Amino acid sequence: MERHLEHSSSRPFPFRWLLPIGVLAALVALWALVVRINNLPPYVLPSPGQVLETLVSDRVVLFQSMLVTLETTVLALLLAAAGGVALALIFASARIVEFSLFPIAVILQVTPVIAVAPLMLIYLSTDTAVLVCAWIVAFFPVLSNTTLGLNSVDPNLRDLFRLAGASRWQTLLRLKLPTALPYFLGGLRIAGGLALIGAVVGEIAAGSAGQGSGLAFRIVESAYRLNIPRLFAALLLISLAGILIYAALSLLSWLVLRRWHESELGGA
Repeated sequence: MERHLEHSSSRPFPFRWLLPIGVLAALVALWALVVRINNLPPYVLPSPGQVLETLVSDRVVLFQSMLVTLETTVLALLLAAAGGVALALIFASARIVEFSLFPIAVILQVTPVIAVAPLMLIYLSTDTAVLVCAWIVAFFPVLSNTTLGLNSVDPNLRDLFRLAGASRWQTLLRLKLPTALPYFLGGLRIAGGLALIGAVVGEIAAGSAGQGSGLAFRIVESAYRLNIPRLFAALLLISLAGILIYAALSLLSWLVLRRWHESELGGA
């Protein structure tokens, strides 16, 4: 049993990618087969080939929209990371502030962003409203995970620092922050996908109002015009953007943790 588990966990790296790629290829083939057998028109369900043709023919418009969505997502993620870490540090140093403000952060997280987006469009410009929607959903994972990491310091190490006469700043820089770093990076990976979702929701709300230029706006526009191949092409680019963001943040986590933390050492 142990040998089998050891063998399965040590499979070559390409094998881990070939399986999902094979499943995806099978699903695309099934999709093409369903369209061909039922002779479905493009405005009902386009074939994969038609989606790729649209992606090539409309590449200028679609890739410009993709850059707009990615710019909003990355900016919201950076603001969420900075704000989440700053507030988590305040929470760790003053528990009364945590007890006072953390419920408000929870309220922001559990309120559906699709319900907040139209309200934002009333009081803010379109770009700012979309950015705020993306920030709202990305902020809480960073705050929650970083706060958990700062509060997860080994009590024995904390006592050791106290006995050694370490100041609060030394304890923070050399003990609490390294302990919280894996938690922060885990929250950042979650926040990356959520920031993209928030940006898309905000753009859909803006697109419904006839404004915007991101990928979600192209989806709304294509739906109104029954240009379903372009709608699918925009959806494909949104998926690729999400994969790109997750891969970049996973690479960042690996580069930072690979030499000292168990989560990355175990996968080496």
